[in-house]
Amino acid sequence: MFDFGAGEIAGLVVLALILVGPERMPRVAGDLARMIRKVRAMTNTATAEIRENLGPGFEDLTPSDLNPKTFIKRHVASVLEEDEEKEKLNSTESAIKPQIDPDLL
Repeated sequence: MFDFGAGEIAGLVVLALILVGPERMPRVAGDLARMIRKVRAMTNTATAEIRENLGPGFEDLTPSDLNPKTFIKRHVASVLEEDEEKEKLNSTESAIKPQIDPDLL
């Protein structure tokens, strides 16, 4: 999710120790962990409600899919795949149909 290296994390810990202080650090870390759990729970609840309201076809919906660019790309790709399948079917049908000589009619 976030692209932090070991040096960046160590820098953030040192900064937090300076700003918060070593005696309050465990309480702040616990509060932060609770806040992250609450945000995750809210995200899961919101995603489940959106899945339920959108109906069938959205069972595999994830929060990252709700990004407008991702959402549009996904549905445009599915429409293009359907068009390609229809073209393949039409070309197959035309290749299978026997060619009738108009002079014989």
